[in-house]
Amino acid sequence: MTEQISEDTTNQQSKSRLSSKRLIPLVVIVAGLVLFFALGGQQYLSFSALAEHRVVLLDWYAANTMLAALGFWVIYALAVAFSLPGAVWLTLIGGFVFGTWLSMALVVSSATVGAVLIFLAARYALADYLHAKAGAMVHKMEEGFRENALSYLLVLRLVPIFPFWLVNLVPALLGMRLGSYTIGTFVGIIPGSFVYCSLGNGLGALIEKGEQPDLGIIFQPSVLTPIVGLAVLSIIPVVYKKIRGRKETPDNA
Repeated sequence: MTEQISEDTTNQQSKSRLSSKRLIPLVVIVAGLVLFFALGGQQYLSFSALAEHRVVLLDWYAANTMLAALGFWVIYALAVAFSLPGAVWLTLIGGFVFGTWLSMALVVSSATVGAVLIFLAARYALADYLHAKAGAMVHKMEEGFRENALSYLLVLRLVPIFPFWLVNLVPALLGMRLGSYTIGTFVGIIPGSFVYCSLGNGLGALIEKGEQPDLGIIFQPSVLTPIVGLAVLSIIPVVYKKIRGRKETPDNA
């Protein structure tokens, strides 16, 4: 019994300390982010870069269809996993090269895989440490998030209020299950991906006119209203559960 208590104490103490081994995935992510900027990768994620290289991209895709699709999928997944800026531009490029529906399939699947990778990295590196250091309020918030995790994640994915990389990290630190996270991410990013893939599909006409795409299109009422409607539907189970809980409390008292 004494040995079991001692072992539990040792495990608790180890969780309350940051382990250099556990930080390796985050170090790799930060290193990849630094390397991206050091090599000037951000220069290729812009409208001017797309306009300049559009013919080369389309010709290469026509000659190497499968390889181009696979390469785009891998690049997008890595961009999300390393939290690189410019995912919107990658989505637009995908829509321009592959068309709305193929690019949407590539974007949604690769972004989900990339989000899962950074979710696992964050949970492995920091979840135990933050859980050990967290106070009662944080633990209560964690319990509330876990109880309705899928609904909350769908809202966060559907409504573009918070940065994508932040929404990747928070569920990992609040103990969300991987299955729910994967489903919520996959379903939640479909509407936004459709909007930007469709916009990318029409970039050829904008380039010919010398016009810039409107990246704020997702905030236009005609686009945002149905997305917010989906978010409201996602949160209904949470509201219903809370209302039912309040009605049952007096009866159980």
